[in-house]
Amino acid sequence: MIGIKGPRGAGKTTLMLQHLKFTLQKSHVNGLYVTADHPWFYKNNLLDTAMDWFQQGGQVLLIDEVHKYPNWSRELKNIYDGLPQLQVIFSASSALDIYRGESDLSRRVISYTLPGLSFREYLKLSEVGDFPSFSLEDLQKRHREISQEVISKIRPLPYFEKYLSRGYLPIFVEGENEYGSKLEHIINTVVDTDLAYISSYNAGTAAKVKKLLGVIAESAPFKPNIASISAKLGISRDRIVEHIYQLKDAKILNILLAQGKGVSRLQKPDKLYLENTNLSFAINSSPDIGALRETFLLNQLLNAGHEVFEPKKGDFWVNGITIEVGGKNKSPKQVLNEGEYLIASDEIESGWGAKLPLWLFGFLY
Repeated sequence: MIGIKGPRGAGKTTLMLQHLKFTLQKSHVNGLYVTADHPWFYKNNLLDTAMDWFQQGGQVLLIDEVHKYPNWSRELKNIYDGLPQLQVIFSASSALDIYRGESDLSRRVISYTLPGLSFREYLKLSEVGDFPSFSLEDLQKRHREISQEVISKIRPLPYFEKYLSRGYLPIFVEGENEYGSKLEHIINTVVDTDLAYISSYNAGTAAKVKKLLGVIAESAPFKPNIASISAKLGISRDRIVEHIYQLKDAKILNILLAQGKGVSRLQKPDKLYLENTNLSFAINSSPDIGALRETFLLNQLLNAGHEVFEPKKGDFWVNGITIEVGGKNKSPKQVLNEGEYLIASDEIESGWGAKLPLWLFGFLY
């Protein structure tokens, strides 16, 4: 059993339909695609549907948006145990923790996350250029060589600017002019629908969560004063922290904890960022450029699988390296005595020494 999680609009449904059309059909494997919020399930359940499909010769069952089906984890467990020859592939909201389901799925599911596009993937999907990905160590040691290779084929900065505002989700190929309104719709759907299914929100709670998101977006990167937000929104402090982590799970926020802290859902985050730069433009039409740079870098590092913390000096600490983010004239004076460091500079095509272009971090995955 395979579970695919990821933000809305990242391409989970498209990925499943492509697998059905281009892999299963061409291999003569009988696959069936269903979406868990279809009216069919008003009178039919997942287990009976799976059994009927298997009896008709079905080999693979693809279930989209499984979090919208009541008792999803119990029925998936029963399908897995009762129909061992039927492969199940399901997609789910990023906010869904499949290991916290009411029935034990942890030993039954291989879980994958489909993130939004990296800058490298955006260039490929835009048919601008096809480049390999590089590790953080590659960027640290060979950034000048790598950036020269890229700029010998394209001028990256204009594309990078477009990516920051409308390139994180592959829906940009459907039309850049509609991208902003589609992103606003995604944010509303995540809070009003996805989190409502998973966290039993009511309309009043959803409205407060949107207000909380607005407060954070106004001044991201945001050092939260939980007591102040609690008084402003009329929600208890514990609930504020809970909502922040739910928005993180839903891929609306990224959380930064101070270096040396353990990760716990009970502790107050040290800094909050929107999950990606496109959200910054959707919520605030003129986002701060400094905040955009930090939001981009944190997003790409996290999506590449790195653990990132807030250092005492500088912006981010990852793999023993302190990273300071800024414009083309950013100096290293703030982090000179912090051991290994990198300066991630915007508005430059190529770097030197410990200074490398910010856009190059978009080649991490």
